[in-house]
Amino acid sequence: MEEATDRIARPWGGRTPYGRHETWPARVDTFLAEGVAPDAVERWVQSASILHSDGDAMDIAVADGRMVGVRGRDVDRVNRGRLGPKDLFGWQANASRERLTRPLVRRGGRLVETDWDTAMDLVAARSRELLEERGPGSIGFYTSGQLFLEEYYTLAVLARAGIGTPHLDGNTRLCTSTAAEALKETFGCDGQPGSYDDFDHADVIALFGHNIAETQPVQWMRLLDRLEGADPPRLLCVDPRPTQVARHAAVHLAPRGGTNVALLNALLHETIRHDRVDRDFIAAHTVGFEELAERVADCTPRWAADICDVPAARIEEAAELVGTADALVSTVLQGVYQSHQATAAAVQVNNLHLIRGMLGRPGAGLLQMNGQPTAQNTRECGADGDLPGFRNWQNDSHVADLAKVWNVEPERIPHYAPPTHAMQMYRYAEQGSIRMLWISGTNPAVSLPELSRVRSILTQDRLFTVVQDLFLTETAQLADVVLPAATWGEKTGVLTNADRTVHLSRKAVEPPGEARPDLDIFLDYARRMDFRDKDGGPLVTWHDPESAFRAWQRCSAGRPCDYTGLSYAKLHDTSGIQWPCTADAPEGTPRLYTDGTAWAHPDLCESYGKDLETGASQEVVEYRSLNPDGKAMLKAAAYLPPHEEPDEEYPFQLTTGRTIYHFHTRTKTGRAPQLGDAAPDVWVEVSAVDAERLGLAEGDLVEVAGRRGALRGRLRVTGIRPGLLFVPFHYGYWDTGNGSGPGPGTPGRAANETTITDWDPASKQPLFKTATAALTLVERGDGSPSPAPTTTASAPADGVAARPTAGGEAARPTAGGEAARTTQSPARFPHDPEEGVR
Repeated sequence: MEEATDRIARPWGGRTPYGRHETWPARVDTFLAEGVAPDAVERWVQSASILHSDGDAMDIAVADGRMVGVRGRDVDRVNRGRLGPKDLFGWQANASRERLTRPLVRRGGRLVETDWDTAMDLVAARSRELLEERGPGSIGFYTSGQLFLEEYYTLAVLARAGIGTPHLDGNTRLCTSTAAEALKETFGCDGQPGSYDDFDHADVIALFGHNIAETQPVQWMRLLDRLEGADPPRLLCVDPRPTQVARHAAVHLAPRGGTNVALLNALLHETIRHDRVDRDFIAAHTVGFEELAERVADCTPRWAADICDVPAARIEEAAELVGTADALVSTVLQGVYQSHQATAAAVQVNNLHLIRGMLGRPGAGLLQMNGQPTAQNTRECGADGDLPGFRNWQNDSHVADLAKVWNVEPERIPHYAPPTHAMQMYRYAEQGSIRMLWISGTNPAVSLPELSRVRSILTQDRLFTVVQDLFLTETAQLADVVLPAATWGEKTGVLTNADRTVHLSRKAVEPPGEARPDLDIFLDYARRMDFRDKDGGPLVTWHDPESAFRAWQRCSAGRPCDYTGLSYAKLHDTSGIQWPCTADAPEGTPRLYTDGTAWAHPDLCESYGKDLETGASQEVVEYRSLNPDGKAMLKAAAYLPPHEEPDEEYPFQLTTGRTIYHFHTRTKTGRAPQLGDAAPDVWVEVSAVDAERLGLAEGDLVEVAGRRGALRGRLRVTGIRPGLLFVPFHYGYWDTGNGSGPGPGTPGRAANETTITDWDPASKQPLFKTATAALTLVERGDGSPSPAPTTTASAPADGVAARPTAGGEAARPTAGGEAARTTQSPARFPHDPEEGVR
């Protein structure tokens, strides 16, 4: 039996309760365009979501050569058939009439259509010219968290061993570089220790700066189902906003922005003071406990309360919750990662698990989460600023091993200094040393901080910019060459989610016009550049996704992220397997570090670590002296205040973030009618206390001004902590008729008009959570509420009228103008008054 339900107004659907240690029941969510009956679907094609990092497995419905819907895969371990709003509706953007279908080149100041040979010859010619005149350091590549593994790996090979440039990074720098760095600092290697399955076994789940209800909505469904089952977990939520997680939490802490290290040091202090530690585990598997204990000895809850502006008693409650848990799962995301002490704070969460011995068993898991769907692939393939296969750029034997895989001399692979991170790449472009920048699958003219500066960089005459994307984004409008790319559902490849689950996504339909898969574009470039190995043969020897995957398997062999036990056929049959997958672990590996941390050994580790305050790389001699046996490292950190504090001129802290209905800069989700209508425009959240003090009301048009720029949006009055403003970062200018952005000195729409060009010293992740701002009234509202959703963390404060988040079968036309239908089975929807608007 199936029952229709509105998954805009009810984004997490109905409940299927289950108890601790039980298997999460399956529930198949389906969306078909109106007029398409299930028996009209000609075939279902295997895939997984690329609109968040959850890795929700789904099948694509195809009829008459076009996508007509999706359904969840109930056999998959990640989602058990469930799909979130972006999964259900986002695919419709593929059929948008605004898709790029032919290459564009800039002629006379305008982008005009051309053929592929002309466009690629221009890119190759400029590359050869720069290599001859200025060397490999004049070329940089900035990629995405939305491509496939095979594409990242190919890009890494042609950039590192073909061009020979150190300038290769992904927009994962904005969302997940701290996750990678924190794991390297503690375990000597990237790779998620825990598993989503740990949610089934935990008795306490702590979410640090992680609004899982909106960033990984299917896993929030999992937690909701457990909360309604036998022996439910208790939740700790650390978030300044009244998220759905906060509303279900046993303890909710809403600290001031930039104070996470102080809060976490207090939790560590209390855990050690009450001797809630596993001393046998510490002795057997860690180094550094004495220094950590000494560092946090004075970090009492009362001390932290003054810094964080939360009651000391609540910090004590939180410490008791995590300190007495039988099985603790912790998750971490952007509320920690996008701050000035990002890595230091994330490492303290690792420390909490290590001193409690909460690692490597069901329900005792650590999830340093990702923000983007294929961020893990960016990292493991070396397209994020590291070497492929989690190799250490400071270890000559690792470089030599990679050179052997690629059949090049080690000197061919840049490793004389740390690989260049994205923020530094844009600085080099600003200064003129980088003269060509190839941007694939991302939109930095909206997503990077301080957008006026980004626009000025990308519009320099001396910078040759190539943009590879689906639409004429704000960034593409500034490019010299625009290459139309195929996307999910139009190409085949592998993608890996945040808990190391590898999925296969099959091509379901043809891309529009002349659009090509990113892999084909990179292979074409490699051929035109005639990249060669040391024996004179082609550097890139593969020709399609499956042969590229086999090449990656050879590169991953024997490394922590070993894929040698996988194949396209196996992934098709099993629907999701966690790496490492080898002959010894043919069904994958649910959890890492079940019996120690072998990859932290000085000869094997991916990194020798960094100073958490300065970001300076440590040397092997220092690492070997501190950790000769390769144990997990307990690294202490002192609290440091944010780089930018509120003052009389800019009295508010400003934070940015997501909504459940959109992804990245809305280039896809904004073109899906249900999602676009659910959150159609930018808004500004302020606390009820601050709104009353300033005489502001719901729906007023306000200006948020910082030291770098300003934006305008309608006001939403919420339960956010006083002194803090929140603006969603999804909104740019492609749908406003305003090109790539506002003119100098003109308030814009994008949140990043106001954010600061600054980054965490260790992970180099930008600081989107700790800017400062002033809030002023532009004009009174007309009684209409702001466009913010009402179902999520943006729900209005009690007593504030707001536009309901609309939805429903007839109210939401599909891309073809037809009404949408969403179904889920079994038809079981117990009433939950806290779950959202019904």
